Amino acid sequence: MRIDNALCSLRDIYRAIREFEIKFSQKHDLCLNEGMLLCTLCSEMYSSSEIASLLGLTNSNASKVIRSVEEKGFIERRLGQEDKRQMYFVLSSKGQKKLKEIKEADAEIRDVLLQIIEKKPDR
Repeated sequence: MRIDNALCSLRDIYRAIREFEIKFSQKHDLCLNEGMLLCTLCSEMYSSSEIASLLGLTNSNASKVIRSVEEKGFIERRLGQEDKRQMYFVLSSKGQKKLKEIKEADAEIRDVLLQIIEKKPDR
């Protein structure tokens, strides 16, 4: 693959992600990072620094995402079992319902990604 084709493909991926993010936000009233946080917490509880690492965010940005999702009632705080000073985050029952709703609408992202994969490279 030529570098200009790779660059054009990357451009198309960014456009598709942005388009998906707009639709996702309109449909679920969450930004993409908030949705990815719910997916991250689907079966585990994590500290804010672990969440930042898993989402590829700075600690500051992760704190903003956590706060926003917490204010919406989708996650809850839990004290650490071994270290009571450590705070962990888990999905609330409302968050579990929201994640189920998101997963049921998951076909949309697959369609967007398939369009990108199947698209012929620019010449």
